[in-house]
Amino acid sequence: MTKKAIIPTTMIGLYRDWKMAPASEMDGFLFLTGFSGMGPDGVASTSAAIQIETAFDQIFEVLGDADLDARHIVEVTSYHVGLKGHLGTFKRIWADRMCEPYPAWTAIEVVGFASEGVMVEMRVVAHRQAADPGG
Repeated sequence: MTKKAIIPTTMIGLYRDWKMAPASEMDGFLFLTGFSGMGPDGVASTSAAIQIETAFDQIFEVLGDADLDARHIVEVTSYHVGLKGHLGTFKRIWADRMCEPYPAWTAIEVVGFASEGVMVEMRVVAHRQAADPGG
């Protein structure tokens, strides 16, 4: 059983500069790095909706690189600055991006992140067989 790094072409700098993989795969599980509302340009929008969409876009880019999609997600932990102020927005976007059977989800209020202005970060666990009706 070997650990494998999942590195979309657009995220090679993340792997090289930060010395961390966008995702690590082992035994069919993918453990994604926490993806925030910070855009690829290094700027965080002042809009919670844009930040949430940005985080989901990055997550789905990594999953897509591994030939997976929302059906494979088994668990999500989301971290929020100002959770109560944008929980409704998060739930609406979540409903648009996720599919049944829905993954487990925990939302946690935090004081802040390393990058200024970031309001949301998500950590995802996916499994290759999660979308297989035969298990």
